[in-house]
Amino acid sequence: MLEEKIMNDFKQAMKNKDKIKVSTISFLRSQLKNVAIAQKKEKLEDNQVIDVIRQQIKQREDSISKFNQANRKDLSDKEAQELEILKLYLPLEISLEDLGKILDQIILETQAKDMKDMGKVMKEAKDKTQGRVDNKTLSEVIKNKLSAKK
Repeated sequence: MLEEKIMNDFKQAMKNKDKIKVSTISFLRSQLKNVAIAQKKEKLEDNQVIDVIRQQIKQREDSISKFNQANRKDLSDKEAQELEILKLYLPLEISLEDLGKILDQIILETQAKDMKDMGKVMKEAKDKTQGRVDNKTLSEVIKNKLSAKK
């Protein structure tokens, strides 16, 4: 499980005295714990862990952008290092070509005809892609496919 891998990496980073990795994984672990408590679960499923990691990545990307605008390269570099650490826990991304094929199949199966059916296509797509594509990209590709059906 992904949570176990994160815990093992945390222990290894502590042994290696890798401060940036320790703080990044420690913060990630606390976020995972908060989500687990909120959902009244002892352990999260891998797809839930991936969702939390994606949120953390988005926060880092936003911070990097803001720090760059404020000419704070030191803080931007730190966030970039944390971003790279977090990205290690994401599964390999699906190519746009493969995503298109998956979505074509889902649209066929769900008999989606227009944008009104986006919700059910999105739900199926999330299940089939299992966190290997971010929601923004997924949403954009679905919109393009459904608007082309008119």
